[in-house]
Amino acid sequence: MILVDTNILVDIVTSDPLWSARSKSALQNHAASGSVLFIDVVYAELAAGFANEEDCSDFVERLGLLHSAMSRHALWRAGRAFRVYRTRGGARTNVLPDFFIGAQAAALGIPLLTRHAGRYATYFPEVALITP
Repeated sequence: MILVDTNILVDIVTSDPLWSARSKSALQNHAASGSVLFIDVVYAELAAGFANEEDCSDFVERLGLLHSAMSRHALWRAGRAFRVYRTRGGARTNVLPDFFIGAQAAALGIPLLTRHAGRYATYFPEVALITP
């Protein structure tokens, strides 16, 4: 079981010339060995690129992704990571989507498939990161 980051899905849906093939291959390899999960914020970020809800949902279903609801513990971890970010001089005033994603992977104790390992490694060092 793994959690997937939005950037992997965007690579696939946009047929990104640099990343699409690698992201799709990484997703397929891990899907073959277990479930691939997504959380609400991943769906919301992905939805920004679709004309309608049906197309977005169809895309997620075609990939065989499963929704994972966040626990209070995961939400708390996201808030704590954001607090550390702010104390280190981070300028954003709202909890960043990456903090929700990383916190969910940490709370579930599962790897995260992403192209943006830096922030996750900093704020969730216990999460195994898989990069295409």
